Amino acid sequence: MKKIPNIFTLLNLMFGCCAIVFALQTEQITINQADDSSTSFSVPERLYFAAICIAIAACIDFLDGFLARLLNATGDMGKQLDSLSDVVSFGVAPSMILFQFLRLSYMQQQNGLEINIAWLLPAFLFACAGAYRLARFNIDTTQTYGFKGVPIPAAGLVIASLPLIAFYNYYEGKVNTLIFNKWFLYTIIAVLSYLMISTLPIMGMKFKDYTLKNNMPKLLLLILAVIAAILFKWIAVPVVFIAYIILSLALKNKTT
Repeated sequence: MKKIPNIFTLLNLMFGCCAIVFALQTEQITINQADDSSTSFSVPERLYFAAICIAIAACIDFLDGFLARLLNATGDMGKQLDSLSDVVSFGVAPSMILFQFLRLSYMQQQNGLEINIAWLLPAFLFACAGAYRLARFNIDTTQTYGFKGVPIPAAGLVIASLPLIAFYNYYEGKVNTLIFNKWFLYTIIAVLSYLMISTLPIMGMKFKDYTLKNNMPKLLLLILAVIAAILFKWIAVPVVFIAYIILSLALKNKTT
C-alpha cells in the first residue's frame, strides 16, 4: 500500500513526458505571408494537448501527496521522486511551451524563421529556476505548511495556461496579441523564475486543521478561483496565480 503514492508520482512524470512530446510536435504550424511581408500563424493543437497533460500532471501531483499522508507513506524516497517528476512536468515541459511560443512570436516578424536560437534559449531559464527551487526545498525542513518561493507546479500551470488561452482566442485575439509578444514572454520567464528562487513567504495548500480561522486564506483563494473561472475561463489561471501571490504576502502570518 505504501508504494501506491510512488505509482501516482510516476504517473505525474509520464504525463510530463507526454507534454514534452506534444510541445515538440510543431508540424501543424500554418504560416501565412501577407502582402506587407508580415507573417501570421495558427496555434498548433499539439500545444493545447501539451497544456492539458501538464494540468493532468498537476492533479496527480496533488493526489499523490494526499495519498502519501493518508496512507502514512511519506519518506525520503517519495520526496526525491516527487521532485524529479515535478522538474519534468512543471519545469521542462512548460519550458518547451515557452520555447515554441517564442518561436511563434518571432515568426510574426519579417525573416522571423531565420531567428538565431540564442533568442529562444531564455525559455529554459524557467526549468533551471524550477530545478533550483526543488533542490532547495528538498534540503529545507522548515517548509511544511508554507513555502519559501512559489512552488514549481503553480508556476508551471501559469505557463500551461498560455496555449489554452491562445487556442480559444479570447477577446477577439487581443489577449493573443499580448501573449505572443516576445517581450511579454521574456518578462513572464523572468518574473516566474524569480518568484520560484525567491524566499518570499508563499502559502501551501495543506490543511493544518479544519478550522475556518486557520484556513481562511485558502478558502478565499478557492472562492476567487471559482468566480474567476466563470468570468474569465482559462485566463482565470494567471488571475488566480496573481491573487495567490498577493494573498500569501498580505496574510503571510496566517499562511505559514
